Amino acid sequence: MPPLLTSPASLPSASPLLVSCIGALHRPGPFLHQRAAASVHFLAPHRKTRPPPAMSWLGKLGLSGLGGSPRASEASAALAQGPDEDQPAPGNEFAQFGAGCFWGVELAFQRVPGVTRTEVGYSQGNIHDPTYEDVCTGTTNHNEVVRVQYDPAAGKYDDPLDTFWARHDPTTPNRQGNDVGTQYRSGIYYYNPEQEKAARESLEKQQKLLNRKIVTEIVPAKRFYRAEEYHQQYLEKGGRFGFGQSAAKGCNDSIRCYG
Repeated sequence: MPPLLTSPASLPSASPLLVSCIGALHRPGPFLHQRAAASVHFLAPHRKTRPPPAMSWLGKLGLSGLGGSPRASEASAALAQGPDEDQPAPGNEFAQFGAGCFWGVELAFQRVPGVTRTEVGYSQGNIHDPTYEDVCTGTTNHNEVVRVQYDPAAGKYDDPLDTFWARHDPTTPNRQGNDVGTQYRSGIYYYNPEQEKAARESLEKQQKLLNRKIVTEIVPAKRFYRAEEYHQQYLEKGGRFGFGQSAAKGCNDSIRCYG
């Protein structure tokens, strides 16, 4: 997930962003967060160890050894590139976004009125049923995404869409702060024509506010692979330090991205 952070000064000066992962303060403008002046030190976040997967990513691509079948790769990609066939709760709709490391992004969506459920996972890649380790290789083309479930009667699609733009820098290709890789790219993944229209219109509005080109991809939602359980609601459950952050609706406390 995030690399070792030593201090705010280590963040790229070109990024105007985020991030409250180092205790950032709110500020006006198209982004919600700016870096704090004080130097804050972090260690790499704790991750639970998992048993080795039954098949490596090379195996899933049909390249694990002699006799590997090219059809295995084609079949795997076809499954991964299929539509998200999961169903939201009755009366609810799905929305899907990629905006960098999904821990802080999920907590931001949890706080949005009308959002009834959030899940973090992997999508838009080219192998079926990827693991976190697979995605971290940077070879599967998956993005770390948050799948938002919301009740249209309680909140509009525009609400999570606004949170998406406010939460990250949409002008940095495959990068958010110190997190670099295709899994950190900016993306809106729509489920119907109405969401697509709203997404494209919102991008046009955002572009007028920025002096750099927005690189956000807007494409149909594809199969969603739920991430390992320890990633789910990571910050609400305590993050690396064990201090849970509020997921209450409307909460505007600064989000400590890694806990």
